[in-house]
Amino acid sequence: MKTKYFYFLIFLVLLSNTMFAQELTIPPKKYVDSVKIESAVNRINNSYPLSDQQNSKKWKLLKEVSDEFNGDKLNTILWFPNNPKWKGRPPTFFHDSNVKIENDELVIRVNQHGKDSLPKYFTHSTGFIKSKNKFLYGYFEAECKLMDAPWVSGFWMTNAGKDWWTEIDICENAPGVSYNRHDLNSNIHVFKSPKEQGNIKKHFSRTKKYYFPKELQADYHVWGLEWTAKYIRFYIDGVLFREAENTHWHQPLEVNFNCESNKWFGALPDNNRLDGEFHVKYFRAWKLTK
Repeated sequence: MKTKYFYFLIFLVLLSNTMFAQELTIPPKKYVDSVKIESAVNRINNSYPLSDQQNSKKWKLLKEVSDEFNGDKLNTILWFPNNPKWKGRPPTFFHDSNVKIENDELVIRVNQHGKDSLPKYFTHSTGFIKSKNKFLYGYFEAECKLMDAPWVSGFWMTNAGKDWWTEIDICENAPGVSYNRHDLNSNIHVFKSPKEQGNIKKHFSRTKKYYFPKELQADYHVWGLEWTAKYIRFYIDGVLFREAENTHWHQPLEVNFNCESNKWFGALPDNNRLDGEFHVKYFRAWKLTK
């Protein structure tokens, strides 16, 4: 009897160690705070940012560079239908077949490339659009429904110059992966900068993760970025959830919408989940008038 009990204890120890090891394969959560979704703002005016519906800061909508995605096809005066410089992070390749305008929305899908062959090391495809305009400071907003499949849905700004390369990640989330469903990520990067902009030679980033009480992929949400020479503020549904001092982000940046693979989020292709869609209702940009 004692022998059986001894072996039973050994089994429990081995089982618990196995379960613990499996848990360690998922990055531990380090939430900064929880988003107060009860403070979400109801929109009354499309001409102003959702977080400032009374326009107390005197924002002016830049209609010529904003897009309601209400045409028959992508507006190529405003957007590249693919990324001209970056073809994707293996195993997912950026292919313009995955970008469509449907029912007054931008829709990004997966594996719509048909019989087109993909380059070596790439097994799947998804979509990417990049703005032809660059922006320095302002307010930038998009209403999105993230892909419920294991790809990262992104709304972000960057400019990968030869000597100056910075990035602001407004929305970089993979809620299609079950353990990421409540993760609200934001990040700001400096990859390199010239002497007059800090002389940065080694990449650094300032990442913050927040808990979103609802499943992030289940509905549309409004992401906003307020970017000035002094600070960078991140919003969701009109709620301010992060503010950072602007120490290095003074470079004109391009706007991107895309999906991609990303092993850090656990967002790697699943052939049983190729029907995911990333929807964007609009992109709007404002500048301060005072």
